[in-house]
Amino acid sequence: MLASLGAHVVRFRWWIIAFWCAVFVVSVPFAFQATSSLKSGFGEVETESRIALRLMSERLELPESSVTLVFSSDSLDASDPRYVEAVERATAPLSQIPQVDRLITFNSADNNRMIAPDGRTTYAFVLLDADIDAATDLVPDIRDALLPGDDLDIWVTGGVAIFSDLNVASEQDLRRAEIITLPLLIVALLIVFGGVIAAGLPLAMGALSVVITLALVHLLAQFTDMSIFVLNIASFLGLGMAVDYSLLMVSRFREELVRHEVTEAVQNTLATAGKAIVFSAVTSIIGLSGLLFFQFMMLRSLGIGGITVILFSLLVALTLIPALLATLGTRVNRFSVRLMRSGDRMFWLRFSRWVMRHPVAVAVPVTAGLLLLGAPFLGVKLGSPWATVLPEDAESRVGWDIVAQQFGPGELAQIIVVNTSETSTLSPNNIAAIHEFVQRMEADPRVRRVDSILSTDLDVTLEEFQFLYSLSSPETIGGPQVAFALDELVSDDRSLSMIRVVPDHGPVSDAAHDLARDIRASPPSGDLDTNVTGVTPDLQDTVTRMYSDFPKVIIYVSVMTYLALFFLFRSVVLPLKAVALNILSILASFGALVFVFQQGHFQGLLGFTSQGITEASVPILLFSIVFGLSMDYEVFLLSRVKEEYEATGDNTHAVAVGMEKSGRIITSAALVLILVSAGFASGDILIVKTLGFGVALAILIDSTVVRALLVPALMRLFSSANWWAPAILGGGTRPGTRPS
Repeated sequence: MLASLGAHVVRFRWWIIAFWCAVFVVSVPFAFQATSSLKSGFGEVETESRIALRLMSERLELPESSVTLVFSSDSLDASDPRYVEAVERATAPLSQIPQVDRLITFNSADNNRMIAPDGRTTYAFVLLDADIDAATDLVPDIRDALLPGDDLDIWVTGGVAIFSDLNVASEQDLRRAEIITLPLLIVALLIVFGGVIAAGLPLAMGALSVVITLALVHLLAQFTDMSIFVLNIASFLGLGMAVDYSLLMVSRFREELVRHEVTEAVQNTLATAGKAIVFSAVTSIIGLSGLLFFQFMMLRSLGIGGITVILFSLLVALTLIPALLATLGTRVNRFSVRLMRSGDRMFWLRFSRWVMRHPVAVAVPVTAGLLLLGAPFLGVKLGSPWATVLPEDAESRVGWDIVAQQFGPGELAQIIVVNTSETSTLSPNNIAAIHEFVQRMEADPRVRRVDSILSTDLDVTLEEFQFLYSLSSPETIGGPQVAFALDELVSDDRSLSMIRVVPDHGPVSDAAHDLARDIRASPPSGDLDTNVTGVTPDLQDTVTRMYSDFPKVIIYVSVMTYLALFFLFRSVVLPLKAVALNILSILASFGALVFVFQQGHFQGLLGFTSQGITEASVPILLFSIVFGLSMDYEVFLLSRVKEEYEATGDNTHAVAVGMEKSGRIITSAALVLILVSAGFASGDILIVKTLGFGVALAILIDSTVVRALLVPALMRLFSSANWWAPAILGGGTRPGTRPS
């Protein structure tokens, strides 16, 4: 079928080239609009913390989102009227933004807790009548509207501002990666492809695939939320697949040109290399489709973006690349800059034969080494960094750090206990339950303070509180503090009341996580239904929900990949080994990530500050991306081995020839992908840096240790059993009789 496609491609090559050029031109304007359509954050999923937020929004009529303003003055004290005037003057333009619901400052709320002990630093809340995504888009407008003066510095921070800065930093990282990677990539392609014309093919293919993908992402984003990180994965996979597929096609085309004229060379190239590319794309798509199992917008949209770019890379590889090769013919070798000689192939031939002469001596220590490298993963501590995911000079991180230093690390990361009741949360029984809980929290060394309807300066007993809140208007007796507590913490119908627990630790600390878990395990009793929210509980819910789906994804990807490889190789054993080796190399990469990013080794060299955790989404993304990419190399190698085995029936000879023919292709493709990954590892966003490093390391391990050592060693040990399949499944690969 692919050979027939090759004949049609040669015949209609100019129409095919014109078609893809037209698609590219139409896609460019939409691709440039993609950034404005993409969202930050993980996306909302129905969790306990989200339920609590919804209850607060509905019953307390609190807006869904807000930003935090941090004020600081070197010369004025918050008690000085000039400080108050400076704050009012700086924030006055916010009233011109329609989505601003109201501004709460220390002065308007008469709340001295919003004044730091230094007396010069305060914070305020801008409540927004907008959902999280719309609020994120508003952050630049809020920053532009503020009027800091000579005596007053202002920073915009909080979750919404952090997401906004994440968008900006993501774009900057992408541009930096492109600037760093492109010159290195061009040099690498010239070396790998051995000619200027041939080296231009993957660049053209990559640009075409990425632009079309981003255009489609922009259109999809009009109907469903798509993550800002789609930009990164589309660029990375677009370039990576372009290099892999182009290198395989061009290398095979050059081989065929030695023996055949152009048309037949194109047909044979598609029939052989084209088949390997199809199955390679299928395995990559299987790996990325695992991301569709997750409910989080970020992971799902990365799966959609990755699958889209691979599909278009496949279409381009099967149509445009052969059309260009048919047009170029022998001119594909023009402007040769060959730095890799035929001796490279002889190296792989000799090396593979050496490995197969000592299969046990190679396989055992290499496997042990990979397991040792993966051992740190046993101590993985999954989490989600907060402001610390951003560069240190990002405004939202600076503001967050100032609040943490001046007010305490948990001031803006309060754990909010939302109590609801079908009758009243202020009944005597419920007041007793709240009283017991508040006393327990106030005695906890991990807690800085507790804000509740019982947290007043009044010298009142529990019984007096029960009597006070049984009145229809408690504030008439309790005074301003009770009135403020009722207004801030209790719904009008009294069916909901809040308790704000302020930790003495940052939101990603072990102490804060333990505190949140303890609160959920022992909430207020009475007839109260309790939901807990806040930064730390929300991060916990995110990780828990994410990893409840991950085992299903691993099983799905492994089984589907096994089936795809079975149909390609007609073997029971080869796909099993391929899946096992993939998992082994990925586990080794996981261990290295924990060693470097969680334990903090080489942080000075790599330019990051360890947070003591492994970002929860990284192992999932690394598995989904690398599983398919690594399988590319397995398909490239074993396709050539199978071709030779079908001709000669000699397993050892087939492996050696397969390594000879594909060893340089695999290492060259891996080199380019490592360069692209390293470009992303240079970014400022810790998640992108970690993922870039992880992918680069995984590809390095897979293309060298696994493909060069373990695969030939195990192929030799299993011998003819490699190609076995039961008769009911069609039998195994039938060996040929051509002399080897």
